[in-house]
Amino acid sequence: MDEVARLILLLALAGVALTLMGAAAIRLSDESRRIRRSLRKVLKCEPHALLVARGRGRGVGFNFTSNTLAVAWDAGAWCLIYRIDELVGAEVVVDGQVCARAHRGEARRALDTLTGADKLVRLRLIFDDPRHPDFDLDLWMPEDDSRKSMMSAPEAVQEANRWIARTESLVRRHVPRREPVPVAARPEPELKPEPAPDPEETIVDSVNQ
Repeated sequence: MDEVARLILLLALAGVALTLMGAAAIRLSDESRRIRRSLRKVLKCEPHALLVARGRGRGVGFNFTSNTLAVAWDAGAWCLIYRIDELVGAEVVVDGQVCARAHRGEARRALDTLTGADKLVRLRLIFDDPRHPDFDLDLWMPEDDSRKSMMSAPEAVQEANRWIARTESLVRRHVPRREPVPVAARPEPELKPEPAPDPEETIVDSVNQ
């Protein structure tokens, strides 16, 4: 009887251990958590503002203390970090049309409607970077309606609109740094030494005197 009880206890403990291991694996492999960890690593702090495009493996996070932001691809497998003054602006694309935008030096174009979309809701961040000039976050697509924990089309539009407002505040506050252009100094004029007197002329002058 003791052996049976011991066996049951061991099976129960093994079941609990497997459950905990499975939960930990799911937690560690969760897309949003992986992106958050990657952004926290490159920003060197917990992101002060974070947006994740679930199901697309992309995200963006801000560190307002160091005035930096980072974007992540492939569920956080690789990231790029920028200064906030390198952020040129942002656009909201709904069903292929730019419906709102906030660009440096321009007045903000606000969203006319928050009702939703039929095909796509995308937030596009634009940077002063010739190699990676923009970064797209697809916040909603039609197939998301059949998935759990995904934003609806109206929620995605409202979230994109909030980020447009945040971007406008950032680009208005942070002016790009300009490196001073060095001014070439004018060369000093060369001072030529006076020619030494000719010895023969000196002798002639002495005789004449």
